[in-house]
Amino acid sequence: MKTGRLGLAAVVALIALVLPTVAQANEVTKWNDIAASTVLAQPPIASSAPSAGVFIAMVQGAVYGAVNAVDRHGKPYLVNRSFPKASLDAAVATAAFRVIDGTFSAQHATLLAAYNSSLAGIPDGSSKDQGIAVGTMASDAMLAQGHWSPVPMTCDFGSGPGVFQVLQGQACDPTQWVAHAAPFLVQSADQFRTAGPYPLSSPDYAADVNEVEAIGSNNSTTRTPEQTHIAAYWQTNPAAGYNALGRRFVAEQSLSTRDSALMFAMIDLTAADAIINTWNDKYYWKFWRPMSAIRNADTDGNPDTVKDAGWTPMFDGLLHPEFGAGPNLITPPYPDQASGNTAYTSATMHAFQSFFGTNDMTFYLTSSRFPGDLHYFDHFSGPISQVIEARIWAGIHFRKADVDAANLGRAVEGYIHENQFDFVR
Repeated sequence: MKTGRLGLAAVVALIALVLPTVAQANEVTKWNDIAASTVLAQPPIASSAPSAGVFIAMVQGAVYGAVNAVDRHGKPYLVNRSFPKASLDAAVATAAFRVIDGTFSAQHATLLAAYNSSLAGIPDGSSKDQGIAVGTMASDAMLAQGHWSPVPMTCDFGSGPGVFQVLQGQACDPTQWVAHAAPFLVQSADQFRTAGPYPLSSPDYAADVNEVEAIGSNNSTTRTPEQTHIAAYWQTNPAAGYNALGRRFVAEQSLSTRDSALMFAMIDLTAADAIINTWNDKYYWKFWRPMSAIRNADTDGNPDTVKDAGWTPMFDGLLHPEFGAGPNLITPPYPDQASGNTAYTSATMHAFQSFFGTNDMTFYLTSSRFPGDLHYFDHFSGPISQVIEARIWAGIHFRKADVDAANLGRAVEGYIHENQFDFVR
């Protein structure tokens, strides 16, 4: 870690969060919160985790591009010129407002009021004017890149053993468009293609099937109550949870506007490119989920799997009070390989680790299903390990889909760190 960036290396390992704190806003966290709140209020085609991740990355990318043009500390992004006399706060507010407003114009009145409030706190003059101009440049450049194209797509996957099928009564995946979204900092949506699922006839595939069949069943005798709780806990929107964590870090560690913008750019641009590559991977492999695999095991050609036509995952679509608040949990309407939540978590946690320069950090995560139930971790690697298991316990993923997704997220983060944020050491 370069001391000129944060100067936190000596203290970061000593931080222990005993009680939740309320994040005090700077302009970066204020507009990050507005961005998250705005997108999460939209229909599923925009608010589901993959779509929300892309949108928040657009906002935070524009904010970082503007801040980096004012306080140059890394490779130019979106804005090549430097504006050292421009107001950082005006640049941040303008960049964020224009991306959010340009994407969700129906919220214009509310967004404009928040923007005017931000500008009202900045003294009039050339610095403010330059900040507005820089924010405009960054937002215009971001919107011109065409990352946001949420249109419904068909869900005709073919048929046969191993081929994903939308379950009866389910609608098509509203976020399928993310598989073809323009990436931010990686070269393409398929740059990090996984090796794919195990061959159906292989012993490894049989081991994965038998594992999830036993522990991921709705009436499993091997899954513990704690594992059931953790599986349900992780069925929450990572775009919301990880940005909320970022806002807490800003407050708890008194990050500057520059470092706040850098941190959010690192986690959100990385997560978005990871989820774009993951969604592309899903629709490349089109691999079936455990419920279809187990119910049709007589078609897979594997002597070590056994058909159970009545097998149902923990996420069985029924009301279970122990699953917390929110809609009944079901097998998601998109393919297994690779796991979206795991890729998102891996990319984000590795980006946090790169920003802070250490894996050692005590922090908590929240879940929309269990308000007030805080899960504490001592390392950024902790959530990655836990979400891998949680998706198997829920009966919705094979282990390979989760392990491959964790590796994909790490690879995307490594590429982006080396090619855009290499000054952060």
